[in-house]
Amino acid sequence: MISKSLTISVAASAVAVAGWSILAGFAPPQAAQTDVVSVQVDRPGAAISPTMFGIFFEDINFAADGGLYPELVKNRSFEFTEALTAWRKLERSDAEGELVVRNQGGLNPENSHYLRIRVYEPRNGFGASNAGFRGMGIQSGAEYVLSAYVRSTGPNSPKSLQVEVGEGAPLGKATLTGFTPQWKKVETTFRATGTSPRARLSLVMTEKGEIDVDMVSLYPKETWKNRPNGLRKDMVQLLADLKPGFVRFPGGCIVEGRRLENRYEWKKTVGDLAQRKLIVNRWNEEFAHRPAPDYYQSFGLGFFEYFQLAEDIGATALPIINCGMACQFNSSETVPLDQLQPYIQDALDLIEFANGSATGTRWGRLRAQMGHPAPFNLKMLGIGNEQWGPRYVERYKRFAEVLKKSHPEIALISSSGPGAAGKQFDYLWSNLRELKADIVDEHYYMPPKWFLSNATRYDKYDRNGPKVFAGEYAAQTSGTARPDNRNNWEGAIAEAAFITGLERNADVVHLASYAPLFAHVDAWQWTPNLIWFDNLRSYGTPNYFVQKMYSTNLGSHVLPVTVNGAAENGQRDLYTSASLDRKSGETIVKLVNSGAAGRTVRVDLKGATTVKGPGRRIVLASSDLKIENTLDQPTRLAPVENALSVSSPAFDVTLEPHSMTVLRIPTAR
Repeated sequence: MISKSLTISVAASAVAVAGWSILAGFAPPQAAQTDVVSVQVDRPGAAISPTMFGIFFEDINFAADGGLYPELVKNRSFEFTEALTAWRKLERSDAEGELVVRNQGGLNPENSHYLRIRVYEPRNGFGASNAGFRGMGIQSGAEYVLSAYVRSTGPNSPKSLQVEVGEGAPLGKATLTGFTPQWKKVETTFRATGTSPRARLSLVMTEKGEIDVDMVSLYPKETWKNRPNGLRKDMVQLLADLKPGFVRFPGGCIVEGRRLENRYEWKKTVGDLAQRKLIVNRWNEEFAHRPAPDYYQSFGLGFFEYFQLAEDIGATALPIINCGMACQFNSSETVPLDQLQPYIQDALDLIEFANGSATGTRWGRLRAQMGHPAPFNLKMLGIGNEQWGPRYVERYKRFAEVLKKSHPEIALISSSGPGAAGKQFDYLWSNLRELKADIVDEHYYMPPKWFLSNATRYDKYDRNGPKVFAGEYAAQTSGTARPDNRNNWEGAIAEAAFITGLERNADVVHLASYAPLFAHVDAWQWTPNLIWFDNLRSYGTPNYFVQKMYSTNLGSHVLPVTVNGAAENGQRDLYTSASLDRKSGETIVKLVNSGAAGRTVRVDLKGATTVKGPGRRIVLASSDLKIENTLDQPTRLAPVENALSVSSPAFDVTLEPHSMTVLRIPTAR
């Protein structure tokens, strides 16, 4: 209890101080504290894995068909459950005819359906039109390849099929000819005369009779590296600009399927496009807020294309395979242990497809036939995605026993479940540690505050246990899986702070990737996402630029760093990491100021004798935590690079409010 007399005395003192301030004039404000960031340049520690920062691809948000895979025709093979999804009868004047989907005498058993266009009275044209993926993106001046498998049905079948592409007025026209009584692929090329993000394709017959068509395709001629069946150039460019260490594919929950019959089977995604069996996408009805009954997987983007993408952008391929378990959030269907061998064989065959001889192995020969005789040099393989519990441990153990015996050179990725902590998480880690697992995949979809408070998460991890793959991370600004999550600076700067902790612990953390990667602005299911796109444009979010600042400024070795003499990360809203780049001879310092006030930081490169010239400063900053990039303002928040004048190993740097700063200083030791 405080006495009454003491209370009066304290109050009197306060009045006296206030009176002194008035008499003496306002005292100058106290100088802001200058934090000292000390980097031990002469004590390089653990090597940083070149795979440290990579990309996680999953076909969610129309990321593959309708996105990275630039086929413009939806349901090109008429294999959707509703066979005419995206197709409709072309209404022109009083032309008469009908569209009939048939499945007798199709291209092959995996693609049995096709469209018969039957014309009774053509007048000014009868046929079918396709809506594409929320429209078709057509760019003026670009060339497009139009192709289809066509079969005439008799001597009176039409000899040509007119094709128009446009939105209202045609933006391009072409004619397909050369039909025979057998299925035959015919194609032609046209150059667009205008631009539209929502064009349609029309197949027009101007003669009586009927023909069969299948695998109707409208494809941009210019793709990334101009690959046949190549990928959308602007979207791959954003990935290449990240200089990723790895590409994880094909997911994600897409690997598991809601049921095992809908799981991802890699063997059905390679070889002839016309024989890749289409399935419904597991994300089509997962979220009540964004149902997409028209969301299917054509597998035009399959395992060969994934491997080639990784190679094309200088990344290591990291495929994930099903471990005999469907998604435990859905059916939780599980293959009995005595029926697991075909799943293990799929893993063995995948390694053969990636690395096997082009002449001496079955799957290596297929890779060569697809255009890549040289091995893909697979080094890592994920067993399951986000499974948990004893069933997963039992199945992982069976996979590991076989794969480690036959392919000890392949590092195996195992699951720690969907959560970042808890009973299941601890159970998995305990068992995987006992099994001497190579790398454990951890996922965190958490609020921004969690990322800020977990920058020290890996400081006390076992240095001799399994390594960590931070396989799926993204700050959830509203709540996990909520549709109103935003890709704003609030989430991105929290991730930036957290990643300093990954880099400081590079002896434990070997891989990290944001998830999901892509989202179509008109066809998304999940937010937030690293890159957004429409049918013609794409842009990186603030989260994208955070990752880019890390992945393009990756050192070779960790350097010890302290703030004000203490090694603990995150003091006074300041998060740090540092590395040595032995190739360039630079010291790289990363500084994240999560606070609302600017500050001065003294950087002391201890052990450095001299700095060998001007450095570089790269800054990503905004006082507005709600700022976002858009299709119209793709670099509203983007890094700014300037020269950094440095004359000695100790120098001052000003950090802007809510900022991430990367310093690159040429250093002599």
